Amino acid sequence: MATIVGVVFKKGGKVHYYDPDRLSLRVGDEVMVPTPKGPEFAVVVVPPREIPDPRCSGQLQKVIRRATDRDRQQKERNEFRRDRAWRKCQELIAKHQLPMKLVDMDYAFDGSSITFYFTAEGRVDFRALVRDLASTLKTRIELRQIGVRDEAKMIGGLGPCGRPLCCVTFLNQFHPISIRMAKEQHLPLNPAKISGICGRLMCCLHYEQEAYRRFLRWVPAVGEEVETERGPARVVAHDVLHERVTLELEGGEKFSVPASYFGPPPQEVEPEEEVEDEVVEDTDEELAPD
Repeated sequence: MATIVGVVFKKGGKVHYYDPDRLSLRVGDEVMVPTPKGPEFAVVVVPPREIPDPRCSGQLQKVIRRATDRDRQQKERNEFRRDRAWRKCQELIAKHQLPMKLVDMDYAFDGSSITFYFTAEGRVDFRALVRDLASTLKTRIELRQIGVRDEAKMIGGLGPCGRPLCCVTFLNQFHPISIRMAKEQHLPLNPAKISGICGRLMCCLHYEQEAYRRFLRWVPAVGEEVETERGPARVVAHDVLHERVTLELEGGEKFSVPASYFGPPPQEVEPEEEVEDEVVEDTDEELAPD
């Protein structure tokens, strides 16, 4: 058995796992941990727990120590320097007239480097910007172009459901989302209803997709003709949550049957092929499924 603890470097950031090194840590505790850029200030979000794979203990780096008052003071100084670096970067972007939007930045705990994150429509030649930033801030500068989903994760906000964005609260990675998921879940193909604030298809389309795919492999498709005890009928609707299918007889009478009427459920669902998000043209009208 191996013991691990999960920490984040910023709110909503990716969870990184370390060996607690016999420290008794709780959620919310501030610690110093090793990173490729040197020691960093982090907050515990996953309390120490044992995992069955002992090989992990040899691969994980150990928590250096609990954060001290000196570490917290250094973090506050970095926040002040961060604000200054942010304003200077904005000024230089405007000076060089670069078509880029500054989104976020990482300031190394020891001040040895600063990483700026930005979005842009295409590739941007920011070499002159990097030179000016390095000359002004007297540290190593790195610029990284990110996508709109990463931008939403860094900035945060409320989703169409009224709750904080999933990518900010618990999602550690983005899953491929496609229009086919919306079609299989019988959702209106209106961009305003199936897109998140980032402008891409909502991540929550992935949550129930396996259940819908399992159901669609289990029962006949909508429009398919089936034989029943009451005669030939046509499938007119699916109720995935209650696992029922609505049928319509030739005379127009409708009735529902459980999904088990068509046999036992499939045991396994083949993994979904990873595809890029399909672009939906912006329109006020709902698009008819293919």
